[in-house]
Amino acid sequence: MVNPEIPSWQKTIQSQIVSVTVYSDKALVTRQGKLSLTGSERELVIPSLPVTLEPESVRVGGKGTVGVRLLTVSCDRIYTTEPVADRVAQLNRQIQQLATEKRHLQAQVDALTLQSQFIAGLREKTEEPFAQSLSRKNLSLSETLDFLNFLGSQYSEYAIASAECHNQQQELDQQIQVLRNSLHNIQTPHAQESFNLVVGIEVTEAGEFELELSYMVNRASWQPLYDLRSHTTSKIVNLSYLAEVTQNTGEDWQDVHLTLSTAKPGLGTLPPKLDPWYVDILTPPITPVARRRLASPSLPAIAPMAAPSPEGILAEDEAEESFIQATNTVAEVAKEGSIVTFKLNGGGNIPSDGAPHKTTIFNDDYPCDFQYVAMPRLVSFAYLEANVKNNPHGATLLAGTANIFRDDMFVGKTELENIVPGQEFALNLGIDEGLKIERDLVERQVDKKLIGNQRRTTYAYRLVITNLLNQESLLKLTEQLPISRNEQIKVRLLRSNPQIPLGEMGILEWRLTIPPQQKQEVYYQFTVEHPPELKVTGLDI
Repeated sequence: MVNPEIPSWQKTIQSQIVSVTVYSDKALVTRQGKLSLTGSERELVIPSLPVTLEPESVRVGGKGTVGVRLLTVSCDRIYTTEPVADRVAQLNRQIQQLATEKRHLQAQVDALTLQSQFIAGLREKTEEPFAQSLSRKNLSLSETLDFLNFLGSQYSEYAIASAECHNQQQELDQQIQVLRNSLHNIQTPHAQESFNLVVGIEVTEAGEFELELSYMVNRASWQPLYDLRSHTTSKIVNLSYLAEVTQNTGEDWQDVHLTLSTAKPGLGTLPPKLDPWYVDILTPPITPVARRRLASPSLPAIAPMAAPSPEGILAEDEAEESFIQATNTVAEVAKEGSIVTFKLNGGGNIPSDGAPHKTTIFNDDYPCDFQYVAMPRLVSFAYLEANVKNNPHGATLLAGTANIFRDDMFVGKTELENIVPGQEFALNLGIDEGLKIERDLVERQVDKKLIGNQRRTTYAYRLVITNLLNQESLLKLTEQLPISRNEQIKVRLLRSNPQIPLGEMGILEWRLTIPPQQKQEVYYQFTVEHPPELKVTGLDI
């Protein structure tokens, strides 16, 4: 039965999204739809396109068993009031499912808490009998170590599992909040706004036709995200290259071919134009008396400055064609210049909810070398650092946030710069207590006699580095001497052990290789000389 409200020469075509290319602030959507033509159609209508669509970006093509001329393309804004009961029911079901998952996680947390309390109670109850057995030599050293390792490993396992459950609960809370916001929005009465795309056509005869259209939408973006996992026992860093895609375009992307691009199609093609850069002499402010004189009617009126005319915009006068040739356009994936494009193998499934959705670009292992970095004058800890080289034949790592995990423990976040294939880069993996550093001022002596009318003060430091690990450790140790800002103050390095030259800005840097379970000392001595009447600041050592 033909709908009397729709003329016979107009046909509605239902289309679906087949591919999406996401840029930093928008996305290119490609749709396809099939229909049977009778030969009398003059217009094809593609309904319910989102209001985030940019009408000037619409491109239409197609192919089929019948000759079709595409004549005109227009976008009509439509206002409708749609029933929301089904959508409300769906959101409520999703909220209930997430709430159930959160309750299950809470049950796991409660169970882990009971287990931790049991271990704590076991420790308290066995402290005295354990100490007595140890003093009576009823327990061997290996049995003692096994018991201590058992307590430590259990505490660690329960803490890691509990932290993971809390992280999952936080993610569920975020998802639930997003769903509740969506539920509130659709329950608020308002007219639904959308675009209908109308394509004028000429058809020669009956046949099958497949229409394809593409358009840009706003409120879509993506950014790179990384998970970096390392183990101190192996010289490998595992890098998970992720993409965090966010879209609130008004249409869900279900099982589409998803492509991520660093191109910026919205920035235009013309470079900016420089305005004149004027310099002038400083004009004193106008006093009230002078202001009244300027306003006097005896003075000629000052003509207002003409407003600058807006810069002309070149318009391309395109010759009108009698028809648009139907063509089959597909998204192309390329890497050219500074533009990096990722075409994901798996199907994209990104709902229009404004929430970030993670998808994996790739996962790979990178060989690395570990070293420690320490600045004992500032902090008494050593920081673990991994030196990594990007695969020369791999992908560019775009600038983004990286979550760092060391020995399956989350240690923090860092920011990666843009890293091209073959480039070396350093990853800071946080504080590592495998190295113990002690720094002591062992000498501070003021010469009683003036030397050449100069007062000289001698300082000396001793640093003791202990490698508590069962493997050799490389350490870059950095100290510094004070820098004089006055020519009457002289700072001199007397000696250092191991001996090194004094670097720029008073930097002392040692590269040490410390054997496992061994200690190494570093010593340096310097003097500060100045006239006795000169009061020196900054020597708060």
